[in-house]
Amino acid sequence: EKIKKVLELKVKDVRVTNRLTQSPACLVSDEHEMGRNLERILRASGQDVHNSKPILEINIDHPVVKKLGEADDEQFGDWSHILFDQALLSEGGELEDPAGFVHRLNNMFLALDSFAKDNQ
Repeated sequence: EKIKKVLELKVKDVRVTNRLTQSPACLVSDEHEMGRNLERILRASGQDVHNSKPILEINIDHPVVKKLGEADDEQFGDWSHILFDQALLSEGGELEDPAGFVHRLNNMFLALDSFAKDNQ
């Protein structure tokens, strides 16, 4: 629910899945909607396609998703967006805000580095 609230403008829903084993998350289409790949193909061919929101499926057993529970509110928001963006990139999509992705990723690395130094 917390991830869904953070990503409410980008996703239709967030749900737990047992299908994923190696990935922390993936994007899927609702069963009554066109697949995202078909949307991209139609858009590239000049068709006017309704832009539907995907469903973010998360693997709650993945270490990245488990770390979300340890994050403060600001980090949780950034990390939720990174999780969404990774899922989007994994399916061959394009980032809406590449600079924002890089900024959030850099902040995450800096936070991890700071955490590691504090715990030495």
